[in-house]
Amino acid sequence: MKSKSMSSVNRLPHPLQLGSRRIIPFIAAACLLGIVSLGNAADVPRVPLPVPDADAKAEDDMKEYTELIEHTDAKIEMVPIKGGEFLMGSPDSEEGRKDDEGPQCKVKVPAFWMGKYEVRWDAFEVWMFDLDIQRRKLKKAEETERDKAAAEYQLSQPTEPYTDMTFSMGKKDCPAICMTQFAARTFCQWLTEKTGRYYRLPSEAEWEYACRAGTDTAYSFGDDPADLDDYGWYYDNSEEAYHKVGQKKPNPWGLHDMHGNVAEFVLDGYVEDGYSQFKNGVTSPLITPTKIFPTVIRGGSWDADPEQCRSAARGASDPSWQAQDPQIPKSMWYNTDAKHVGFRIIRPLVEPTADEKAAKWDKMEPKLDRHRGR
Repeated sequence: MKSKSMSSVNRLPHPLQLGSRRIIPFIAAACLLGIVSLGNAADVPRVPLPVPDADAKAEDDMKEYTELIEHTDAKIEMVPIKGGEFLMGSPDSEEGRKDDEGPQCKVKVPAFWMGKYEVRWDAFEVWMFDLDIQRRKLKKAEETERDKAAAEYQLSQPTEPYTDMTFSMGKKDCPAICMTQFAARTFCQWLTEKTGRYYRLPSEAEWEYACRAGTDTAYSFGDDPADLDDYGWYYDNSEEAYHKVGQKKPNPWGLHDMHGNVAEFVLDGYVEDGYSQFKNGVTSPLITPTKIFPTVIRGGSWDADPEQCRSAARGASDPSWQAQDPQIPKSMWYNTDAKHVGFRIIRPLVEPTADEKAAKWDKMEPKLDRHRGR
């Protein structure tokens, strides 16, 4: 069945206020007094929040753990993914294949942890609405060094929405949606300082490696799209909405909703023939974004046909996702028409150096002013 275009979904009022975002008085005052630095938080060594099984010195030590967001009940379950090599892309013979899925190439991927589920609203809204700060103040708890470091990324959040950002699809245990790739990346920077552990979006190679989970078939469960009902929410079974995470079977490595539910942002900029840039056997390839649109999305969604949910299928963000945004310039935070897009996070076993982050993993063009607040 032909998937429904996002433009045909019932349009609701745009969720952005046109005014600038509120700034919490005590943080603003602290910044003026120099108590909270707006410099590079990476310059200050982080003391991680104690979490069982979150530490590992080698792949064999990696375990599943649950990341906590201090002062709140929100959590993010993380699954260990051992490093390895795989064949990225799809063969010419694969049903539903598109030209941008080749040429296939061998890719090496170092070990990392990946979110067991897509990032849910409870975690995303802690950053979005400063819920941790509010609860800490109510509890009269002392501000930690992690809180102070995270404040840099809480002075740079979206304007508050004035309508239900779930568009009546549900919130509890459901994936967060409608953010830009930039907003997802800023969330990861905040989470890094908030927890003391380095988080980011996966690269396209890391995402496909984790999705395939050692398989070389069209889906992580085989080649037959008829089996997709057991593993994902897509156009034919979703009833035109996303669903609570983890309701379908996981892939062989324990990751849920890698096929369908919501499509997921990765780090890469979208280049149709991007794989032709990779040498066979390359380690950790990445196509750094050079413009806001298009960037890569993976996994298909509740609004997608089965072939769009294949392990190798690629999608791209598009300016039409901001069609309802009345602001000039358009928001750097919201893709209001992308009700089918969210994200998932990873944490590398070996944290890159500050120089490696600046040159590769945290690099993005054009540079956006996070403090613009729109």
